[in-house]
Amino acid sequence: MIWVLIWAAVIWVGGGFAGLSAARRWQLTALLGAVVLLSHLVLPDGSGIRNTLGGNFTSWAVAFAAIALAALYGRGVAWLKARAPKPASPDANDGPFTDTELNRYARHIVLREIGGPGQVALKNARVLVVGAGGLGSPVLLYLAAAGVGTIGVIDDDVVDNSNLQRQVIHRDADIGTPKVFAAEAAMRAQNPAITVRPYNRRLSDDIAEELFADYDLVLEGTDNFETRYLVNRVAAKLGKPMIGGALSQWEGQVATFDPTNGAPCYQCIFPEAPAPGLAPSCSEAGVVGPLPGIIGSLMATEAIKEITGAGEGLRGRMLIYDALYAETRVIRTKKRDGCPCCG
Repeated sequence: MIWVLIWAAVIWVGGGFAGLSAARRWQLTALLGAVVLLSHLVLPDGSGIRNTLGGNFTSWAVAFAAIALAALYGRGVAWLKARAPKPASPDANDGPFTDTELNRYARHIVLREIGGPGQVALKNARVLVVGAGGLGSPVLLYLAAAGVGTIGVIDDDVVDNSNLQRQVIHRDADIGTPKVFAAEAAMRAQNPAITVRPYNRRLSDDIAEELFADYDLVLEGTDNFETRYLVNRVAAKLGKPMIGGALSQWEGQVATFDPTNGAPCYQCIFPEAPAPGLAPSCSEAGVVGPLPGIIGSLMATEAIKEITGAGEGLRGRMLIYDALYAETRVIRTKKRDGCPCCG
């Protein structure tokens, strides 16, 4: 009997070291059992081989039958496990959000004005941000953090060392990188669950209409009047609400322009761009570093309200913030008869 056990050990231990699969080792074990049983069945009593193998046919038959039943039981259990439904992953969820997203947006969801439906609206929203500079930086970061599902950003500039005093979405290592790609990396790092669409080019008449048509809401935070009037004109034509922000030195302003819904457009309030020199850019007049963060955050808040329907937006109103004297005021605005943009 000892020789049978030795050969069985060789098959399982030696076969394991040799890299034989479990199925092949079971086949060799079955072959060993067949040899032992046939030896007891065919060879005469007193045979040297039968004496070496020990036992008798019945005892070996019972032993190998028990081994075979154990092997079949193991295979059956493995087969049942393979057919059983897989347990849900920790992030699995039947709703529109994973558990990770539900935890991330919990402070929104408990707000009565947003709740679950509002967060779903944010996830389904498509927002275009024109400009990835001072105003675009907080806008993009907060929209990404809020879970806005698709965010487009268009800008043709590259990150410069002079930007880093206020354009907080960019880092020192981003200097020389197109702003839209630096912003995309920061947004994806902040929230991997959103879709970011970077457009590394200047907004122009030939692409604006087609681009805007793919979005529900447009936020404009550029530093030049040509682009601002273009954004206003195309948004008004397509019936897209536009949230605009502007700033200089210590003061900034935010408003929602939406002539389709009775509010004035940007050109209703500012019929013409100021003459050169009357409204210097930030590089010429300067700007206090946190001011774009304040105005951009207000723009992002208005965008969230616009998407979720929470509260009262800035249609027909303009919010003006004076950082130097810590004063905030809101002025009423209205549509202008004969406006060349919204008429």
